Amino acid sequence: MKIDRLLAITMLLLNRRRISALELSERFEVSLRTVYRDVEAINQAGIPIASYAGLNGGYEIMDQYRLERQFLSLEELQSIIVGLKGIRSTVGDQEVSSLLDKVGALVAKSEHHSLNDQLVIDMNPWRGGDHEKEKLNTLRAAIKESRQISFQYISSQSEQSVRTAEPLSIVAKGFGWYLYGYCLLREDFRIFRLSRMKELNVLSQTFERKTETIESLHHGMGNRDPESLITLVLHAQPNIQAQIEDYFQSQQIDYQSDGSMIVTARQPDEPWLHSLLLGYGPSVRILEPSHLAAAIREKAEKIVQLYS
Repeated sequence: MKIDRLLAITMLLLNRRRISALELSERFEVSLRTVYRDVEAINQAGIPIASYAGLNGGYEIMDQYRLERQFLSLEELQSIIVGLKGIRSTVGDQEVSSLLDKVGALVAKSEHHSLNDQLVIDMNPWRGGDHEKEKLNTLRAAIKESRQISFQYISSQSEQSVRTAEPLSIVAKGFGWYLYGYCLLREDFRIFRLSRMKELNVLSQTFERKTETIESLHHGMGNRDPESLITLVLHAQPNIQAQIEDYFQSQQIDYQSDGSMIVTARQPDEPWLHSLLLGYGPSVRILEPSHLAAAIREKAEKIVQLYS
């Protein structure tokens, strides 16, 4: 529709220093004559557009002109823009790009210099790429249309299974993306790590969303029974101070006079914890509990046997 195109052109001009008529023509797939008419219509609507001729010519809006942003401060708008850019870097969504144009249009051109990259959010995993974006967009479509999905899944214990689920929400947490949904195999809500999901398919079967909210599910799944946790006490050498401080909280670390650290923390006794401790190599010694120290020693001995 013409009104949609006029609004989109206005948003672009508010966010860009100068745009040529040819670029507008190609972007909106209309003739140059139509572009000229659209710009004239925008001018008549009271939005001051200046035209410049020559090699670097084009259209631009007066520097001090902006749309009324009402109760949003420049700092609040910057926070919105930072968040939207982080989402766009992950999903590559055209709707997000369009929304960025609209939010950016609330900032006067004279204020654009303040919207620098003081804070950048990039939720792309280090090994991610187009395949990860494709999986995210497939899941978003299934959630939007309330359609069941099927996929192959490998658990943290390397157990493989075929699952059918009702997708609820996609969550970025820690170093990865997760799907919250209702698993028909387990007949309960589950969290699935996207990197472990393969052969993802959206099914024709639809479902009615459960009454539970994502907030209540996240709270319940994030809380562990205190009795299932162990008190972990480690003696860490100075050469891995950075890695220790990356994972453990400052109040859990007691720095010794020789530069080493005593770490005391409540942790779940699960396979991923074993992998974490093995990754520290000889720079960490487990002081407590004794059964965990014995388990790590057994795994270390098996590693030695592989290379003996």
